[in-house]
Amino acid sequence: MNTPNKITLSRLLLIPIIVFFYLADFIPYGRLVATIVFIVACLTDFLDGYLARKNNQVTDLGKFFDSIADKVLIMTGMILIVAVPVQGYTTVFNPTQWLGVTCIIIMLAREFIISALRQVAASKGIVLAADKGGKIKATVQYISVTLYMFFGFILTDIVPTEISESTDRILSIVRFILMVILIVATLLTIYSGASYLIRNRKVFTSEKGTVITDEDDENKSEKSGEEVIENDNKTPVDEKKENVTEENKKE
Repeated sequence: MNTPNKITLSRLLLIPIIVFFYLADFIPYGRLVATIVFIVACLTDFLDGYLARKNNQVTDLGKFFDSIADKVLIMTGMILIVAVPVQGYTTVFNPTQWLGVTCIIIMLAREFIISALRQVAASKGIVLAADKGGKIKATVQYISVTLYMFFGFILTDIVPTEISESTDRILSIVRFILMVILIVATLLTIYSGASYLIRNRKVFTSEKGTVITDEDDENKSEKSGEEVIENDNKTPVDEKKENVTEENKKE
């Protein structure tokens, strides 16, 4: 196992630590520790890919582990901020709990849908092209979940049970900003998921083979264009010579 794969595996191993400290109310500043570990785990997502490409160590095992580790990590963070109550509230999303939970459901549904698409593709021996939009989506999701985990720590360990009007006003502003970030992450999730499905819609109708990526289509178009230009540049004399040559070959 190479170094990038070890880093990916470490991301999976950090997940139980995140869950333990976030749920361990008996440990002072446990949720802060969980948030820091979550940030470290998120950074490994970028580090393993960078090292794999830089050192030419991209492997099928690494792609498999990376995909699983990413999904398990982000899903764990989402479930924690939804399921675990904070001081005086059912969830960290209050008072707009319905909106926050809806965003989380949409993002989780997207992960399951794309995973199902990849399973269908794999069963047909089809290789799906990488999607840059997925990485951008994942980055915004990481930021959103991290901020909510830290906000949960603030509400539980820092903010007192009885707060003043000024403190409540500040918390309301923070909640609004966090909700905007979560909505942006949700919109990116919907866009990246829809574009990924549309781009790879041939998976549902094609037989075993490889899906043609957008780059392949562009290359084919360029080649076709070059052939058209070459044909347009031919003179009548050149065409006659070609015809004579073909007739001689047939004889």
